[in-house]
Amino acid sequence: MRALLLLAALTLLGACASPLPQPDPQQAWIDFRTEPGELLMAETVDNRRMSDGRYFQVAPGAHRLEVTYRFEVFIGPLFTSDPVYMLCYLRLDYANFAAGQRYRLHARHWQFQTESWLEDANGQRLAEGQEWHCIPQ
Repeated sequence: MRALLLLAALTLLGACASPLPQPDPQQAWIDFRTEPGELLMAETVDNRRMSDGRYFQVAPGAHRLEVTYRFEVFIGPLFTSDPVYMLCYLRLDYANFAAGQRYRLHARHWQFQTESWLEDANGQRLAEGQEWHCIPQ
């Protein structure tokens, strides 16, 4: 378990070492927001696997975004036990991505329940995501 988390952390650090590309003004850019210690990574757009999990960049129009969301949950009396690490697959459909616009995909959890949503650059909620599948790691 710890080896898997170490591998995920090293992968994330390696991704952070390379700069993000410049956004294409002909496409929409989607970045991510989570709480510290959590990990949200791009997986697929319209069932096509992403090569860089740090963001989405999509053509204008309708798209289905799928992400993985990793977080830990403490259970037991007064949260004294070891954490349970969760891996959740979240899905979000949005029909109106616009060229040159920036969006942010948020994810958070309360215990084992997840919530995700898409915001525009002004912080207006545009779409709600849904939990597709969660498993303990």
